[in-house]
Amino acid sequence: MANTAQARKRVRQASKARVANAAKKSQFRTSIKNVLKSISEKNAEQSKKDFITAVSCIDKLAAKGIIHKNKAARHKARLNSKIKSL
Repeated sequence: MANTAQARKRVRQASKARVANAAKKSQFRTSIKNVLKSISEKNAEQSKKDFITAVSCIDKLAAKGIIHKNKAARHKARLNSKIKSL
């Protein structure tokens, strides 16, 4: 258990950040699933729209350090290659 006021505050801050980051990661996974779903339905137009939304979400997470920039680049590249193969 935290003994100092500073440590107690850091525990509170970390807890809030953990909840917020979990929500953002969930949104990240959902946006990727939406792109994959529209790709599997062979809907090129919808998959491009979903891809733009997903890229925005991915870039925001990478900028904030929630996911690594290389992971972000990998996801974007793989989704883009799947869309181009339609």
